[in-house]
Amino acid sequence: MTMGDETPVTSLMLPILIRPILSQLERRDVSASQTLRSALSKAEAAHPGLTYDFVIGIMRRAEITVNMNEGILRLQGAISDSDIEYRLNRSEDAFQELNKKSASLKRILSRIPDEITDRKTFLETIKEIASAIKKLLDAVNEVNGFIPGPAGKQALEQRKREFVKYSKRFSNTLKEYFKEGQANSVFVSALYLIHQTNMIIATVKHKCE
Repeated sequence: MTMGDETPVTSLMLPILIRPILSQLERRDVSASQTLRSALSKAEAAHPGLTYDFVIGIMRRAEITVNMNEGILRLQGAISDSDIEYRLNRSEDAFQELNKKSASLKRILSRIPDEITDRKTFLETIKEIASAIKKLLDAVNEVNGFIPGPAGKQALEQRKREFVKYSKRFSNTLKEYFKEGQANSVFVSALYLIHQTNMIIATVKHKCE
């Protein structure tokens, strides 16, 4: 079993690392960028984790060693506002608010690698994360009124429950970190929260757009 099988980094490799690179390529060659984007998205959907294995394979050949959890978490901060894949297009306030709150939470989480070693700063960041989680859940509740049909509402409710579960897990991981000092487990837990945030947006998109 690879590290990717156990962590959310496998599902975040494509949106956080590869898609921004393809967006840069798009400025020079739209056709090539769109072809690659479509091919990689289809391949990832058919074989989840393929992008992760591809990137890890390149890194091994180049003998590059990086903490991928930390790296992907840092990169999230650079793309929070340009991540069109996980942004809602509906113009109503409730949808725009959910866009803002999800981007805000992901941006705060992406600061963890820089701030985790400074206890005072990190404790302030933890408070910010708790507040951002609450605001995101409030925004999800507002959007729920726009979801058509009971099945759609149920799907979003299920996503919300999953998000809450991983929020609690994140909180427990922080308690363990202050006892044990294992930063990597905090990075992994933060990536799970980012993934769950993306899944909420994807579910709303699927049911409403």
